[in-house]
Amino acid sequence: MRTGILFLVSGPSGSGKTTLCERLQSENEAHYAISCTTRQPRDGETHGKDYFFLSQEEFLTKKENSEFIEHAEVHGNYYGTLSSEVTDTISEGKDVVMDIDVQGAYSIRNSANSMIINALVDIFVMPETKEELRTRLVGRSTDSEEIIKKRMLNAQREIDQHQKYTYLLLSKDKEHDYLNFKSVLLAERLKQSRNTNS
Repeated sequence: MRTGILFLVSGPSGSGKTTLCERLQSENEAHYAISCTTRQPRDGETHGKDYFFLSQEEFLTKKENSEFIEHAEVHGNYYGTLSSEVTDTISEGKDVVMDIDVQGAYSIRNSANSMIINALVDIFVMPETKEELRTRLVGRSTDSEEIIKKRMLNAQREIDQHQKYTYLLLSKDKEHDYLNFKSVLLAERLKQSRNTNS
């Protein structure tokens, strides 16, 4: 019986981190912790699958009740992850993957919950160049030029934080990225400290 891992994944919009997390869950390698947000759903997004879409009032009530393991304001909207989305799963020896911004990552690293700290593995995902990042954002066709400019500015601030992460994944293509991404998780599972029978 090993203890569950909290696989915390950060990176700028367009880095491919969400695709990596979704694939890990689709292969039943980890539970994808669903975040709450006050932003409007994009086309094709579903409540309870992509995010828990909350009103600002609902979000702030949960915040006041200390229901979040982390929360932050990003791009003018609130985001947060319910503690129950993480602790209930890792306590069963199962892994959780979280797609989270650098503010949220900072909050989790400073958590007072020893279960969270012991389970934590963090990785930063980013393209090799800014030009590649911009190409990906434009290619998604989901944001206006104004939003893309804002995301590029925020991306630089996020990239400046990458050295605070244990692992760095320089994104190339989907298969290359996933091989390296999953390899980190597999290696972490073999740590003596995670295996209670060792």
